[in-house]
Amino acid sequence: MTLHLPGAHGALRAYEPRTEPLALTPGTPFTSRTVFSAAHVVADPYADTTPDSPAAVDWDATLAFRRHLWAHGLGVAEAMDTAQRGMGLDWAGAAELIRRSAAEAKASGGRIACGVGTDQLTGGPATLPEVRAAYEEQLAVVEESGARAVLMASRALAATARGPEDYLEVYGHLLRQAAEPVILHWLGPMFDPALEGYWGSSDLDAATDTFLDVIAAHPDKVDGIKVSLLDARREIDLRRRLPNGVRCYTGDDFHYPELIAGDDQGFSHALLGIFDPLGPLAAAAVRVLDTGDTDGFRALLDPTVELSRHLFQAPTRFYKTGVVFLAWLAGHQTHFAMVGGLQSARSLPHLARAYELADRLGLFPDPKLAEDRMRTLLHLYGVTP
Repeated sequence: MTLHLPGAHGALRAYEPRTEPLALTPGTPFTSRTVFSAAHVVADPYADTTPDSPAAVDWDATLAFRRHLWAHGLGVAEAMDTAQRGMGLDWAGAAELIRRSAAEAKASGGRIACGVGTDQLTGGPATLPEVRAAYEEQLAVVEESGARAVLMASRALAATARGPEDYLEVYGHLLRQAAEPVILHWLGPMFDPALEGYWGSSDLDAATDTFLDVIAAHPDKVDGIKVSLLDARREIDLRRRLPNGVRCYTGDDFHYPELIAGDDQGFSHALLGIFDPLGPLAAAAVRVLDTGDTDGFRALLDPTVELSRHLFQAPTRFYKTGVVFLAWLAGHQTHFAMVGGLQSARSLPHLARAYELADRLGLFPDPKLAEDRMRTLLHLYGVTP
């Protein structure tokens, strides 16, 4: 049946939903790339909370979604930006998420890496020793869980650091004491405005030099870097300067097909928020790449970029709303509620376009369910063609 979807200026357009999904089934582990999907959390819709309350999580649905990703061969990047760290999920909730997901990964045989930050520092400006101690507390939780650590960018460090030397000191201290090699995460200010000037400078060339200095001083303690700057050329230049054995995990949700495919001088692995809704399709594409068929990989993944650019359009930090919306339409959860009330962060026209783009790609396992849920949302917003 025809849906009438609202455009940016309120006019309705007719859309005919597809009737068949893509045939995407679980498969063997990847051989050519290491691929993580940053995963969202499912809110408990029956909890009596406010946007300022601690997150109420539906643990069964949250863990079921991780099993879905593992079943398709993807690793899970846990308690990261996609899980609403600092935007609805506090450190207490993140610690519980890390422990539960790491245990589930062990039981399922899934790959997992977990975010380490400083978001327990909520009482105003922090000192460098306090930033270090906060990182250490979180690193201990992740290491005790048996997961690989991802050292995330810290709002507290960005606010406190006086220059590159403070980043070198804090990260050097953490890397020296890390039990296993970690992934360093450079999240750009388009994802979090509080991270402007990270690594001691708003000049990205100078910041890159500091970032590389940290890695060069401790290459045996760095498994890889995750770069989320939405700048393909800069990522390529950066990965060519990495020490041997240090991976580059792209976090570029605008240019991921070309960065993962690579060139004659190298390629990027992946740690991406967009692989939450794209999980089965992304996995199928990487398996094609495993055979050496770069053109086939691009043929599957290139058409997804329009959806990704739509979800991650400015203000980019609200991409989580589209990710959870698509999980609801796909049947991975029974509702479209988010921790912190973030379901309100995108407009109806934005969500309608996300539905249309995802449906055209065949992402919904049950297109009729997705259509019915989209129709319900339209009715709730008063769309009565």
